[in-house]
Amino acid sequence: MCGIVGYIGEKEAYPIIIKGLQRLEYRGYDSAGVALLNGDLNVYKKKGKVSDLHAFAKGKKLSANSGIGHTRWATHGEPNDENAHPHVSQNGKLAMIHNGIIENYASIKTELLQKGYEFNSDTDSEVFLNFIEDIHTNTNVSLAEAVRLALNKVVGAYAIAIISLEEPDLMIAARKGSPLVVGLGNKEFFIASDATPIIEYTNEVVYLDDQEIAIIKDNNLTIKNIEDVEMKPYVQKVDMELESIEKGGFDHFMLKEIFEQPKSIGDCLRGRLISKEGKLHLGGIADYTNKVLNADRILIIACGTSWHAGLVAEYIFEEYCRIPVEVEYASEFRYRNPVVSEKDIVIAISQSGETADTLAAIELAKSKGATILGVCNVVGSSIARVTHAGSYTHAGPEIGVASTKAFTAQISVLTMMALMIAQKKGTLTESAFRNLLVELDSIPDKVAKCLDLNPQIEIISEKFKEAANFLYLGRGYNFPVALEGALKLKEISYIHAEGYPAAEMKHGPIALIDENMPVVFIATKDSSYEKIVSNIQEVKARKGIVIAIVTEGDDVITGMADHVIEVPHVHESLMPLIAVIPLQLLSYHIAVMRDCNVDQPRNLAKSVTVE
Repeated sequence: MCGIVGYIGEKEAYPIIIKGLQRLEYRGYDSAGVALLNGDLNVYKKKGKVSDLHAFAKGKKLSANSGIGHTRWATHGEPNDENAHPHVSQNGKLAMIHNGIIENYASIKTELLQKGYEFNSDTDSEVFLNFIEDIHTNTNVSLAEAVRLALNKVVGAYAIAIISLEEPDLMIAARKGSPLVVGLGNKEFFIASDATPIIEYTNEVVYLDDQEIAIIKDNNLTIKNIEDVEMKPYVQKVDMELESIEKGGFDHFMLKEIFEQPKSIGDCLRGRLISKEGKLHLGGIADYTNKVLNADRILIIACGTSWHAGLVAEYIFEEYCRIPVEVEYASEFRYRNPVVSEKDIVIAISQSGETADTLAAIELAKSKGATILGVCNVVGSSIARVTHAGSYTHAGPEIGVASTKAFTAQISVLTMMALMIAQKKGTLTESAFRNLLVELDSIPDKVAKCLDLNPQIEIISEKFKEAANFLYLGRGYNFPVALEGALKLKEISYIHAEGYPAAEMKHGPIALIDENMPVVFIATKDSSYEKIVSNIQEVKARKGIVIAIVTEGDDVITGMADHVIEVPHVHESLMPLIAVIPLQLLSYHIAVMRDCNVDQPRNLAKSVTVE
């Protein structure tokens, strides 16, 4: 969740760290802080955003060639100055930043209290640091060895970076269950939660694996595991442009990412789909095609928006591949005793590739012999490394906390997976397969047409910015779209919203409908169109306000609904890729009109790397 940045080299560390924290603020924005080494250990931290920290630090001693910084999403201890990172050890010689949760911190804290340690914060992180200090000072081992010994005794998840007043040429980093990358420069090293804050300085990185420790000393990088075995660093080139993590003239990252979808979907399809030749190939899963063909069922595990993409995939896989599909919340799956066998295929979906619950669910499914395929966006992420195979979405960096382009890219990849399996299995005729390829290939242009509706959607948004509740309804493939539309509105505007299958309205939600209740229908022309028309009539009979997403040229619902948004026609199995666009724009404009922080909604962070 939290964002970590570190620098050691010949440049001024503070400007690099503060800019890096600004780029990582989507990971947490409760508080921020820096620790700088230059003869002294200077720590500055502040509740609030990185801009508050930057203002607080002005005029203070900032010159340093080594330092660490942190932007926090609170887990242990409320957001305030004391609980902000970095934390300083009791002897004042060590500073540490930490992302994650130490589950056995209470017992460690009790032990340290008995030894006379005092604590200035409510965090597990300060306990963790003083535990390292205690080992370092009382066992006469090196700081790196003290970190290793401590990591063998703590239980939980962590990504840490530590600096020492006594060893200014040393920086130590380690990870388990929380991402950490080491950037390699010219006589300099960078540490970060992901590559976004360091891409302008280097494109050569080492992604640490779980339970690995990076020791940077005397301009050398050594990586060991917690068993003290030295590991050979695997240096990767990061394929990311600086422009991709800037706003590019848009007011918010979310709006930029909504408008990037014609490109991001096109990039997802490129090289995999050649509709004119009737060809479709996903190289990442090619070697596992036969396993999928012979699977008893497919289990899809995900969280949040990725779970909604999985629901869409359930309809598509069952329709075209005739394989039973179950979609599970990873956070629930990991704590059950699920029935999983070697004949099951598990598809794990995560934008970041670092979602803690999804990673834990993967390990559980692997332990039962299942084959795991991953769908994620971030190259080199944990899910990409622990799955047997998978496909990247190639959506590019997604900085806005509310996921938009990741959702459509995930559906695009999952649709290609299903069509490829269906063709090989023979459950889809060749003509139907080719027609669907042509339809899928048309999606980027049709999404672009939806984006042209932005001015109309902004006008509609103005009318509903003060609404207290929303109801989103859809059927079939569009039911998950209703869930996603409601989630987007909740996330960024703080308006209560619920998504339901339209047919379930009569089983409870209809009691809520009155002249103050906006009801959003995804009512495009498909096999359940007549049923959705009936549902709209039921809402209108109770004076509900109807906002309808319809197919271009619809003259039935247009005469019934209060507001109509027309989207291009596409095959119903692909309609989620189209119908979600107006819902993303609707939530965006309502949130902006309510003066909400669209890119950094309260209490949320982009990558959920803790439970």
